[in-house]
Amino acid sequence: MAYTPALARLIELLSRMPGIGEKTAARLAFFILKSEDGYTAELGGAIGRIKQETTLCSVCFGLTEADPCTTCTDDRRDASIICVVEEPSDIVAIERSGGFKGRYHVLHGSISPLDGRGPEQLKIQELLTRLTDGAVTEVVVATNPTVEGEATAVYLARLLKSAGVEASRIAHGIPVGGNLEYADQATVGRALEGRRRM
Repeated sequence: MAYTPALARLIELLSRMPGIGEKTAARLAFFILKSEDGYTAELGGAIGRIKQETTLCSVCFGLTEADPCTTCTDDRRDASIICVVEEPSDIVAIERSGGFKGRYHVLHGSISPLDGRGPEQLKIQELLTRLTDGAVTEVVVATNPTVEGEATAVYLARLLKSAGVEASRIAHGIPVGGNLEYADQATVGRALEGRRRM
């Protein structure tokens, strides 16, 4: 079966999204095609508005509609602790846990020399600028447990030590409900390194 030009274009655009292959893109395109006109108009409008109505917070570099964002302006949050993450989506994951009540800073990536991304391409200098007034006493480094995330964490820890700010790293290891026998060596090693007294 040959796709119409409009359907083929939609499938091609959808398949550019991360994690969406051609078959999934085709399934989504056919779903959109079968949907009511009201839904497709609303979906198209939402896609069209997202780039216009979403910007980066000038303080934490998270996503926002108002600058600065509501997290940075919330007086109930602890301004002495900043959690550093790689991407804006990481904030959502941490907020969902309900376990962090401080502020955030988004690097917009991690150090990856193979991809041509060094510290200069990240929002590291902006983080250091936030530390100059002495109000921040701890920075929680919550970069991903990847080679790039670990390299970024080590680099940040060195800078934070020089700035006289305590650096901490989120724990990595066996997830709740996970089994030791199915965990890889690196995960078990991390769990042992991050052990704490009971």
